[in-house]
Amino acid sequence: MLPELFRIGPFPIRTYGLMLALAFLFGVWSVRRATARDGKPFEPYLNIAYIMIFGGIIGARLAYVIMHWSDFAGNLLSAFNPFHGDQFGIAGLNLYGGVVTALVLSYLYIRYKRMSVLEVFDYFAPALALGIGIGRIGCFLNGCCFGTPTELPWGVVFPPGSIPDSVFGAVPLHPAQLYTSLYGFGLFFFLTWLHGRRRFIGQLTAITLMAEAVFRFAIEFVRYYENAMVFPVLGHQATYNQLIAAVLFALGLGIYLVRRRHPLQR
Repeated sequence: MLPELFRIGPFPIRTYGLMLALAFLFGVWSVRRATARDGKPFEPYLNIAYIMIFGGIIGARLAYVIMHWSDFAGNLLSAFNPFHGDQFGIAGLNLYGGVVTALVLSYLYIRYKRMSVLEVFDYFAPALALGIGIGRIGCFLNGCCFGTPTELPWGVVFPPGSIPDSVFGAVPLHPAQLYTSLYGFGLFFFLTWLHGRRRFIGQLTAITLMAEAVFRFAIEFVRYYENAMVFPVLGHQATYNQLIAAVLFALGLGIYLVRRRHPLQR
């Protein structure tokens, strides 16, 4: 665990922020590489990348604030104020809130530019997977998004004073962040391999939505959540992310079934 790399005066340079920046840069590299291979202009894709990252961060923060409304209701300014005494930064993001916001804003821009929505998302699918792989390393180093107790030999004990330690104490926890990181890197390599072999436009988008839904639904069983993130559904306890995962899977499956009827002409 290494939440802070160093300080510039009173301002800390945090590992999580660095990993987010690296995720963005390598994601843009992935998209540029793919569009150059296919002879497509990169500028509109770069604009979409900016929309995704900034819209995603705002959406992720908004979703976190909504899910923890009691913590911010008395002081709404604290939801986006990065200054807290001698500390600088905003802690608390929700991944799916950011993903949904980024997708909606990107969709609006893509329609405005009269581009193919699914074709654009096919180019960004590997970049998204790569971003997950890099970003979750940042979560692990930051000590957030941690797992539940485990007796498996690779369980991780977080240091005293960390959030995992305050919740569970000095017991081994599932390294849920690293599980997600490995999944992200694996999905990236698979999608990169598949892109030149795809059978129809939208195939990568559909596979990404379904893979993310299945993995996210499963990882929730070994990841810790506070009570505010858990809801009763049909007599069972489900997390907010599992509900969104079910919607994403249905969307991905629908895209796959519809678009496979329109194969690419080779």
